[in-house]
Amino acid sequence: MAKIEDVVGRYVHVELDGIDYRVYYEEAGQGIPLVCQHTAGSDSRQWRHLLGDSDITDNFRVIAWDLPFHGKSVPPEGTNWWTEDYKLEGHWFMRFILEICAALDAERPVFMGCSMGGQVAIDLALNHPASFRAVVGIESGLDSGDFDPSFFHHPRISNANKGNMMMSIMAPLSPENRRRETAWCYSQGGPPVFRGDLNYYFAYDTNEKARQINTDEIPIYLLTGEYDWSVSPEMTKQLVAEVPGASFKTMKKVGHFPMSENPVVFKEYLMPYLDEIRGVA
Repeated sequence: MAKIEDVVGRYVHVELDGIDYRVYYEEAGQGIPLVCQHTAGSDSRQWRHLLGDSDITDNFRVIAWDLPFHGKSVPPEGTNWWTEDYKLEGHWFMRFILEICAALDAERPVFMGCSMGGQVAIDLALNHPASFRAVVGIESGLDSGDFDPSFFHHPRISNANKGNMMMSIMAPLSPENRRRETAWCYSQGGPPVFRGDLNYYFAYDTNEKARQINTDEIPIYLLTGEYDWSVSPEMTKQLVAEVPGASFKTMKKVGHFPMSENPVVFKEYLMPYLDEIRGVA
């Protein structure tokens, strides 16, 4: 008998600024909505292990989408998108997340994101605390440093090279097949997409604002891999120092993509947070 997973993939239409975005998403489970944002330049495949884990889906309705221009969410019709540079902007990013949650009837979800998703988790907690039950920021910091993202859109930098570069921020202790799969997904994005996502990522800066977050209104849970040199545990600790009440753990044996490079270890750190969120810790 064929093995058929419980994960269901569908399309939802999200309209922003008069543009209709046909967005691919996958979901599984029931209970508290848990919405998952992928990293820059990748797509929702990074969350497939959570979507297929009954320990999580028994209590959470897990939803993971492909941001427009990513994965199966092809560029929108009705606009000459190819005549403009793709650049992800923070205000648009947050509005999109709010709109897709509303479209999918995910009321006051738990938001979880990694890398640029981990940074927007903090932006959402700062700007839209009432819209979320809690945020889980993976590889989050006060800022993302200083880097020229145009490096990732150059005729000498192939998509294969982008995937190979991601190997450097994963842990050598993570299973090789999982690391290779994570890099493989990175090699499949549209040529300008990674650079365009990094437009938001490297513009992100909460140095003078993070202290405004009230964790009594919006609980914040943070996880950072010890092998991640791009957002190190020390960088996340600087964020924690600015946000009293934020919970933080350094994840051993993983790097920048814990949910895909080593889902077994990631689950060990995530589950206590999810138990606390649903009130059984």
